[in-house]
Amino acid sequence: MISSMDLNQKGQSGHRILIVEDEAIVALDIKGRLKALGYEVLDIVTSGERAVEKNAELSPDLILMDIMLEGQMDGIDAALEIHKDYDTPIIYLTAYADEKTLDRAKVTEPFGYIIKPFEDRELSLTIEMALYKHKAEATLNENRRWLRTTFNSIGDAVVTLSDDGVIKSLNKAAERLMGKSDSKSCGLDFSSAINLYDSKGKEVNVLDSFEKNRGNSAIFNDLALWSGNGHNTPVSLNIAPITERDRTMGTVIVMRDMTAIKQGEQALKQSFDQLRRTFDETVASLSLMSEKRDPYTSGHQQRVAKIACALAEKLGLSEERIHGISIAGVLHDVGKIYIPAEILSKPARLNQIELSLVKTHPVVGYDILKGISFPWPVADIVRQHHERLDGSGYPDGLSGSDILFEAKIIAVADVVEAMSSHRPYRAALGKGIALEEVSRGRGTSYDSDIVDACIELFEKDEFLIE
Repeated sequence: MISSMDLNQKGQSGHRILIVEDEAIVALDIKGRLKALGYEVLDIVTSGERAVEKNAELSPDLILMDIMLEGQMDGIDAALEIHKDYDTPIIYLTAYADEKTLDRAKVTEPFGYIIKPFEDRELSLTIEMALYKHKAEATLNENRRWLRTTFNSIGDAVVTLSDDGVIKSLNKAAERLMGKSDSKSCGLDFSSAINLYDSKGKEVNVLDSFEKNRGNSAIFNDLALWSGNGHNTPVSLNIAPITERDRTMGTVIVMRDMTAIKQGEQALKQSFDQLRRTFDETVASLSLMSEKRDPYTSGHQQRVAKIACALAEKLGLSEERIHGISIAGVLHDVGKIYIPAEILSKPARLNQIELSLVKTHPVVGYDILKGISFPWPVADIVRQHHERLDGSGYPDGLSGSDILFEAKIIAVADVVEAMSSHRPYRAALGKGIALEEVSRGRGTSYDSDIVDACIELFEKDEFLIE
């Protein structure tokens, strides 16, 4: 509320006023009153045409406009013309308050009426209220412009809905994403106007889901927005209530176009797949290099890797962990590159010195691989693949839980493949004898679960050694 003291203080602020009045005596009387109240009178004009001109020339803070004026343009017509280009507040002065005149005047959205004759206090109160209202509206309009500019500058699509799901507004990003302008979308039911689908192609009504969530904020990922032109846009969607005094007034929906992100993910996946293929090919080449020196066991490392992966899968290991076992399996004998070829291909039993030299290959393999940044402990697996549960293995005599589970798997796969295949010093012993060997070592040399999985794998013909 504005007090009398406020009015007197504001009246002394020197607001600039233009008087539009065609009766000279009345105009001079108003001018005198305004000056006495502390206002500055810019000019007095007698016609609507001059009022329009003077407003453009002087930019007054307020116009006191008589409705009945001389000339072709009355006060209401003049106000309409002024409001086309200017935001000048206008107060009508009139001795006529008939309904038809007031209806015409309402169109111009005046800031007040003063019925002649009037008192100084009525004049001052009406002027100050008009100035106060104009300032408040100007501030509000400026805030709206800032808000609208900010609203339209947001990169994500923002849609506001009434409490019954009708679209109230949408920003420029929403117009682009939905392929509909604000004017065409406002007033439409959101669920009918916007077609959203989940990853399985099933239509999703996010407002229903929102209501089932008791109006709490909700996030929807992996949706597709049907644009109506045969194109689906991947989107994520956030929905939240607009509340006032614990009452839901509506909802705001924020949709993010996930096209670039999805394309980036796809490109990253393709790059990763290419990198993994290159990595696997490099590993295979490294394995082939060592096998070239031992043609009698060619393919041994690949077969061990396949058996080990089959065991790991049967034991329920993750796909990523199985991939690491595959790499370690392919490289488990890479250290044999250090062993003289004549020892590797010797068609007889090795003597103690030769056997000791062969037993260095896990350490050599470890030294070759330890400098490579594998995402799995490949070098350690290679070093440990001849260790045994009871500590009887080599090169470090590890036992029990000190041995990596992946190395335990490769140890079983290595024994089964080696005994099932030909060697320079003997013929293949066969799958049955190989399984008997690991069965004898179950729980002592080899992990019980791995041995059980191996026996089941081969006895049920779930796997065939190539």
